[in-house]
Parts: sequence; C-alpha cells; structure tokens
Amino acid sequence: MKNPAIAGIGRFLSAVFNPNGPSYNFIYFFLVIGFTYFYTAITFNPNKIATEIQKYGGFIPGIRPGTPTAQYLNYILTRITLAGALFLGIIAILPTIARQLSGVSTLLVGGTGVLIVVSVVLETVKALEAQLVMRNYEGFLKE
Repeated sequence: MKNPAIAGIGRFLSAVFNPNGPSYNFIYFFLVIGFTYFYTAITFNPNKIATEIQKYGGFIPGIRPGTPTAQYLNYILTRITLAGALFLGIIAILPTIARQLSGVSTLLVGGTGVLIVVSVVLETVKALEAQLVMRNYEGFLKE
C-alpha cells in the first residue's frame, strides 16, 4: 500500500532538508537571524532602559529623555543586532561550507555546537572573573 503522493512529498522534504544542501543552509541561516532578533526583542526593552536612564538622571548626549531615547536605543539596537545576527548565521553554516570546500565529510562539529561551546566558555570566564573580583583579587584576565 504505497502512496506515490506521500512518497513524493517525502523525497521533496528529504532533498530540501539535506544538511549538505543549499536550501537547508539558506533556511538555517535565516532562522538563526530571525531567532537572534526574537531573542533580542524579548531580552532588551528600550522603553524600560530609557525610563531607567531618565529616572537616575542620565541621558544620551544630543537625545532628549523619554520616548526619543527609547527610539534612539531601538534604532541602535536594530543595527547592532543585524551585524550580530549575520555573524551568528555565518558561524552556523560555516562548518557546512568548510566541509564542502575541503571535501572532508567527517567534520562532525556543527555551527550550533560551536556557538554553544563559545557561549559556555564566555559565561564560565565571566563567572570566574566575578568570583575573583568579589574576593578582592585583581581578576582572572589582566588587561
């Protein structure tokens, strides 16, 4: 009882989501960019930051406090997030590109794994630095 329509859909999906194919990497790249913007929108609230800056008497030179500050922060955040998202997208698909350029098919480290490892290392260094500073040491990494 083989259904040719479902088999065709399966072959199509298998071809589109082949990790070595261009369509998979294209979709993966744009999903990384999309989730970067989504995560930034959730974690950084320009209105709250503008309110906090105004409440504590701070300001951004040349920008009026309140709503203009929030708009300016959102403008800057959008541009910084674009650069960061493009960087993360490239890092995510870089192992596949390296695999295709070098011909080494046993390269097992994926882009997402690289991003996770780097973020864990950075967080560990920050935690060690915070502990050392809290105990009145100069720090872990001298600048």
